[in-house]
Amino acid sequence: MTASFESVWAHREEVVYPRLFGPRSRGVFVLESDLFLSAFKQEKVDPRWLHYGVLEHGPSMERGTYCYVTTGTSNPWEVEPSDYSTSEYSGFGTELVIEVSERADWPIVALQRLLAFNILLAHGRYGESKPLDYWQRVPLGGPIVGDSVLNHLLIAPPQHYEAQFVLDSGKVDLLHVVGITERERDYAKEHGSEALLALLQDAGGFPITNPARSSVVP
Repeated sequence: MTASFESVWAHREEVVYPRLFGPRSRGVFVLESDLFLSAFKQEKVDPRWLHYGVLEHGPSMERGTYCYVTTGTSNPWEVEPSDYSTSEYSGFGTELVIEVSERADWPIVALQRLLAFNILLAHGRYGESKPLDYWQRVPLGGPIVGDSVLNHLLIAPPQHYEAQFVLDSGKVDLLHVVGITERERDYAKEHGSEALLALLQDAGGFPITNPARSSVVP
């Protein structure tokens, strides 16, 4: 029996995510048109984009943190169910994750903005720029929350949960997002994002984003 678009969506949210991230704590925080129109100065919004969103998964037996995960970019919008293939990527082929120690709203806001940016990248709204992938660094345009010195994001492969899962419609890579400072961004530009990740791991700055931490680069 051929999987349907709806069954693929449901399997990701109801089976895959709970297995990887534990129980869902709050419902989906969908993107709103104003985010695209005001924050990203877009003139038109595809109605499908307003079905993308962020899910909150609370602590589990194995993990005491909160994981915020995007949903929607791995939807196979442009593919007929009869053409689904597990050897191809589903949708954009990625979803985004940010992990924090306590429940908060700022991770939702940060991930919604990053998600919207990725949607625009994937649909050619920024020229030839490609969608988000591992080792990219993205400026936030301000503190991640309050007066935090974290004002950029680093995208890295997850090391404490599976980096990829497979839906009936194809493969999906999980991109783990962590907040970084401007000095850390500069270090990564000179030495590479992988070198920065090693520093962050040694200092406890990865995989959990702590907005109160100081820079690991003097």
